[in-house]
Amino acid sequence: VPVVQSGGGLVQPGTSLRLSCAASGGTFYDHTVAWFRQAPGKERERVSCISSHLDTPYYADYVKGRFTMSRDVAKKTVFLQMNNLEPDDTATYYCATDRLDLTCTVYGAHEFGAWGQGAQVTVSS
Repeated sequence: VPVVQSGGGLVQPGTSLRLSCAASGGTFYDHTVAWFRQAPGKERERVSCISSHLDTPYYADYVKGRFTMSRDVAKKTVFLQMNNLEPDDTATYYCATDRLDLTCTVYGAHEFGAWGQGAQVTVSS
């Protein structure tokens, strides 16, 4: 299902942002959804994901306790709430989804067929 992102911006360290990822013309039912980020000069890395058959999100260690991934009941929108942002969180954030059956952590970025347009998050004082 195609996805459309919103959110992002320039914020100071310690503040919060929320990113949204909306399913365009469909829902995330039976879809695995992931948030990736890519900073300049670095590889794309997985931040968080929710498996199609589970409701408990996975978080990378460097965001655990600060970021929360959730989805609405109708499964049409997925959110990434980012609290206590740090300068190292500065990156372009991407929402990705596909109809995948296994636990979301086994899939690399190349296995997701639908990607959002990206949202720039800059954390700076």
